[in-house]
Amino acid sequence: MSNRVNVVENQKDLNSYFAEAVDDTLKQIFKEDGTKAIYEFLENQSRLKLEQVADKPEVFSATLERLMVSAAHVIEEMILKNLYSRLGLKFVEKKGYKFPDYIKELREE
Repeated sequence: MSNRVNVVENQKDLNSYFAEAVDDTLKQIFKEDGTKAIYEFLENQSRLKLEQVADKPEVFSATLERLMVSAAHVIEEMILKNLYSRLGLKFVEKKGYKFPDYIKELREE
């Protein structure tokens, strides 16, 4: 998947694309005020800021699940689709993969 190497030149770029994908997706769903509330929850519960989400996808996923319960999976999938689109890639759901697995895969390739 050399396309990823061309699109994501370094980890800083991936972090930036990821933060934008998270922010845009949450704002589409929850608007500005709801998104701010989610960021406050992330910081209060997990000491996690938006800029750190790509480095700690497991923490983000677990905290989002605590907040959103069953809706977390749908939100995570929307974020992944948004991210992959920004990278010029097609998101394909993989059996047995969880949210952090997709982020780790993007980092590795």
